[in-house]
Amino acid sequence: MAKDLEVQERGATAARDYVDPPPAPLLDMEELGKWSLYRAVIAEFVATLLFLYVSVLTVIGYKAQTDANAGGVDCGGVGILGIAWAFGGMIFVLVYCTAGVSGGHINPAVTFGLFLARKVSLVRTVLYIVAQCLGAICGCGLVKAFQSSYYTRYGGGANELADGYNKGTGLGAEIIGTFVLVYTVFSATDPKRSARDSHIPVLAPLPIGFAVFMVHLATIPITGTGINPARSFGAAVIYNQEKAWDDQWIFWVGPLIGAAAAALYHQFVLRAAGIKSLGSFRSSA
Repeated sequence: MAKDLEVQERGATAARDYVDPPPAPLLDMEELGKWSLYRAVIAEFVATLLFLYVSVLTVIGYKAQTDANAGGVDCGGVGILGIAWAFGGMIFVLVYCTAGVSGGHINPAVTFGLFLARKVSLVRTVLYIVAQCLGAICGCGLVKAFQSSYYTRYGGGANELADGYNKGTGLGAEIIGTFVLVYTVFSATDPKRSARDSHIPVLAPLPIGFAVFMVHLATIPITGTGINPARSFGAAVIYNQEKAWDDQWIFWVGPLIGAAAAALYHQFVLRAAGIKSLGSFRSSA
């Protein structure tokens, strides 16, 4: 009983003592002179490269193994479930590996959402997104180099709107899917939650990877699941077919809208940042 009271008292003290970290500066030019920034940018590049290499290779391998014209069978390969696991599992692994260096974004939509919430500066946001896109292009380029005979034949892992779905449906799927992902990122990395629930160990990359897995299960039949503009862009650049480019806007507009919605929901509804700011203004007045 005494131990329970001690735990409760510690939790209450942590909640009282918790102070929100200051917002990241909008334009921090001093960052450009720090090695930690470039180390983080390199980490984002390498992580996105590895993510695209493994995930796109899984997609192409599955299509090759189920191609009846090439001796495949309908039940061959890893299936949609295996593809979803490949994407979600790689995100889990790579976020775990890079979180302490760059934050483990590996996705322009995640970076954009964190920028809107003032978690990262504009300088870091731009450099991260460029590194992620370049990493995605290089990752898909490696897949094409190693699987040149299969790459174009099986779609290059490019995101395209599936037949039977209109662009509005595809856009909605990308918005909601990205909302789920970015909302999970905010919840799993919330420092206030970590302080409040410090007695409950939470491995942040796990729910993030699982969110990617679940969203892929739902949206692979519709768009092939983008929810990551770098993933869609890198595959489109290397595949370079008209259909992939015609649908490319869906995989940028949808994720960015979904990320913005998740950031606003978490910051201004769940964390009530707007009400706190208004309260601070009134008290200072």
